[in-house]
Amino acid sequence: MLKGFFNVPEPVNENVLDYSPGSKERSLLKEAIKDARSRLIDIPMVIDGKEVGTAKKIEIHPPHDHHHLLGTYALGEKKHVTDAINAALKAKTAWEEMAWEHRASIFLKAADLIAGPYRYKLNAATMLAQSKNAYQAEIDAACELIDFLRFNVKYMSDIYKQQPPVSPRGVWNRVEQRPLEGFVFALTPFNFTAIAGNLPTSAAMMGNVVVWKPANTQIYSAHVLMEIFREAGLPDGVINLVFVSGPDAGEVIFNHPDFAGIHFTGSTGVFQDIWKTIGNNIHKYKTYPRIVGETGGKDFILVHGSADVDVASTAIVRGAFEYQGQKCSAASRVYVAASVWPEIKKRTLSDLTKITTGPVEDFGNFVNAVIDEKSFDKLVKYIDAAKKDKSLEIIAGGNYDKSKGYFIYPTIILTEDPKYVTMCEELFGPVLTIFVYEDKDFEKTLEIVNNTSIYALTGAVIGQDRYALAKATHVLRNAAGNFYINDKCTGAVVGQQPFGGARGSGTNDKAGSMINLLRWVSPRTIKETFDPPKEYQYPFLREEN
Repeated sequence: MLKGFFNVPEPVNENVLDYSPGSKERSLLKEAIKDARSRLIDIPMVIDGKEVGTAKKIEIHPPHDHHHLLGTYALGEKKHVTDAINAALKAKTAWEEMAWEHRASIFLKAADLIAGPYRYKLNAATMLAQSKNAYQAEIDAACELIDFLRFNVKYMSDIYKQQPPVSPRGVWNRVEQRPLEGFVFALTPFNFTAIAGNLPTSAAMMGNVVVWKPANTQIYSAHVLMEIFREAGLPDGVINLVFVSGPDAGEVIFNHPDFAGIHFTGSTGVFQDIWKTIGNNIHKYKTYPRIVGETGGKDFILVHGSADVDVASTAIVRGAFEYQGQKCSAASRVYVAASVWPEIKKRTLSDLTKITTGPVEDFGNFVNAVIDEKSFDKLVKYIDAAKKDKSLEIIAGGNYDKSKGYFIYPTIILTEDPKYVTMCEELFGPVLTIFVYEDKDFEKTLEIVNNTSIYALTGAVIGQDRYALAKATHVLRNAAGNFYINDKCTGAVVGQQPFGGARGSGTNDKAGSMINLLRWVSPRTIKETFDPPKEYQYPFLREEN
């Protein structure tokens, strides 16, 4: 092994390319999209470094163009989950014994591959299969994942540097950060390629081995991620990629004695079922599994009467409708002071008239398709119910069309009831509900915001009155794990705003921070005594003269 205390490269957030007309990156991305659309690929699972196909193929279609076929993926079974676990456990000893700087080098190389030769291929895959526009794909699949990889290497080295501050004369105290005993299950969502990449790699970086199941609607870009990890030098079996049903994965994994932890992003219902299953099976495991999860959100923007109208309306439009409201952090309920509502309404509706909805291949579209037909149908039910409710007013949108793609046009519902269903339930789409409150009821509205939802992921307050901002920051301290002042409630950046929420939104283990990586190690304290005692007696036991 190499000898030395190594300093990792200091991480800096990746520059976001703007893809403006005439730019080189715009041309390269369009070429990558064209190339991907021209190919029909068959995506295998990757178990123990080997590509594994099956006879059962599931088609992959762009959500915004569901008549076009991008390719197929191999649907696995329980035996493939077992094979993946066995491959992970076989790779475990060599991987955890590899010097940390060599593990770090693999993920730093992966970051550079994404920043360079794979940038446009990964962005194009994210755009086509997850229906993200060029900018949303850039800040996700490229920049955020690059940041996760680079900053996590720095956090890893910082964790290893943390040692007991005191070693008295004759004693050397030290702490070793061990990987978990067993394997980690990474269960990743459709909406962020960066999260799909971070959940397995953050655990693997700390010396763990992983079974990774991505959302079916993200498999197309997960395939590219696995290609990148393997090119970066990730050894066989360290991360095993399987495409199986949730029940099949759960039945095998949560009954396995070597199950050591789950890294999850997805729905609250699924996460709670997983937690319950782990609890029921706790006697089966060699260790208490680490349960790390980020789930849903019913994220808010609160606009005070002192707010800048342009700041507020921009935060509302961007926060609610970027990526079709399918970010965990997307604004879906807004509370606006009556004194500024007329101007905010005017500006917001004006902006919405300029926003176009359509396929990602047209770079002029701000809004694209929702992820699949199930999501589309769910959103339509809420919109149709709102149209029939005479107590509500749909002041924007309300239209939808799935003939070619799953398009829900940006919709704003105005309600006089702050407890109306769309103010309370997570919709995960471009449907925003606004409640206008009397300025004098600001403090009352704070309590409504705090108590309306089971979730506590993100929230924002907008205003110029510092007393009001301070009051909101205090009262809403448990209402959001990521809280924004005079900004939208989305857009957390690795290394700047560690991300995660509490209450029904998850375990708040803060992706993009050292806090998260600490969940994937088990510390061992070592005390070495150089001149140990040779008699059992303490001085107080000796006889007096």
